Amino acid sequence: MVRRILVLSAAFLAVPGDVAAALPGELAFALGTLSFLFWGALVMWMCAGFTMLEAGSVATRNASTVCLKNIGLYSIAGLTFYLYGYGLMFGTGQMSGALPLGILHQLTTAEQAVVAGAADGTIEVVTTGHAAMSGWFFQMVFVASACSIVSGTLAERVKLLPFFIFITIMTTIIYPVVGSWTWGGGWLFQLGFKDFAGATVVHSTGGWCALAGAIVVGARRGKFRNDGTVKVTPPNNVPIVTLGIFIIWFGFIGFNGGSRLAMGADADAVAVGLVVVNTNLAAAAGTVTALLLSRPVFGRIDLLVTLNGAVAGLVAITAAPDITEHNWAIAIGAAGACCCLAARKLLEWLKVDDEVGAIATHMGAGIWGTLAVCIAAGGSVLVQWLGVVAVGIFAFGVSISLWRMIDVILGARIAPDVETIGQDRATLGIETYPEFVSVDGDSDGSERSGENTA
Repeated sequence: MVRRILVLSAAFLAVPGDVAAALPGELAFALGTLSFLFWGALVMWMCAGFTMLEAGSVATRNASTVCLKNIGLYSIAGLTFYLYGYGLMFGTGQMSGALPLGILHQLTTAEQAVVAGAADGTIEVVTTGHAAMSGWFFQMVFVASACSIVSGTLAERVKLLPFFIFITIMTTIIYPVVGSWTWGGGWLFQLGFKDFAGATVVHSTGGWCALAGAIVVGARRGKFRNDGTVKVTPPNNVPIVTLGIFIIWFGFIGFNGGSRLAMGADADAVAVGLVVVNTNLAAAAGTVTALLLSRPVFGRIDLLVTLNGAVAGLVAITAAPDITEHNWAIAIGAAGACCCLAARKLLEWLKVDDEVGAIATHMGAGIWGTLAVCIAAGGSVLVQWLGVVAVGIFAFGVSISLWRMIDVILGARIAPDVETIGQDRATLGIETYPEFVSVDGDSDGSERSGENTA
């Protein structure tokens, strides 16, 4: 198979571009499958970026818990989206009444025949453009990215079990329902709603879920003083936070580039190049805009605000990164950073504790990016607004009801003493940086005071 791909590749490269508008079926299928897996791997890498961003932003006493939350949410998303969510989103599962049940996504009959060595299934397989499971993988990593937004907002004060329960429902029902309305061919899609890579489907949905959790769980102790001012909580590791942003930026290349959903013709290659350049321009514009505005808005040149500006630019362009005029990508990214800063100030005024700025960045810039489609990509103002409002009402409404139910039954927030000593010691029994804490008790250091020796 590899030899055949190499031969076909050489033949393709040897002919003029106008003749090679479409690749041979098997080669197009192979490239389509590999592109889904490659782009999906880049999006998966975004979860590492979110982990670094969050772990570097919180107090050291909670960094290990952050790591557990992020590896946990990714794994939960992988299981629930396989068992139920994907079928609900795309209607591919075994049907029982109105809802899909059972194992929902697997090799098609033709693919099973090919794997078994039956050559007669090849023609049917290659017409799909990509292997079925590669498409599932690409969609799954988007779900995990949405969950990371909730994790970042609620860091340092949400219990692990309630958090994982919410993530389970989010990946099983909330996200798939929104996806079914849009990418799954549902009512918003039929009205003409445009969201190329998920400014609303992924980022705003995650932002609304995070906002509901922040309201129910509440702010960190001392975050908002009695006089109304906000206590600045500096990150424990600025280089790790910056690295996380670079990883997220890198992952967005796959997030947006892969959303072309094809790599079988010259038009696909040109479109992907356009998407990648627009994504990078928007992020750069968001970074520079946030840097320029941080002093007049926050009274200082703020690195963290600047970093959030980069992500805001990435989120904003996500709804229409396939636009052909690059200057619009710069404008959309810059405006996304402005929306992020404005949303951050609004949340502080409302006393909503958004730990890493995830709500402001993903929901604020996501809403703007969805509406910017009307300016640069031919979207309908009414339809785009309808999509923003409908997704917001559904995602926030279901999420706040679920968070309140979880809070009543289990208690969503950690106890005050746990918040004081940190979730790492209280919940996991470890320290993220044990060499920086004094040791009490046994000579082997099995008991730690948690006090910083510095």
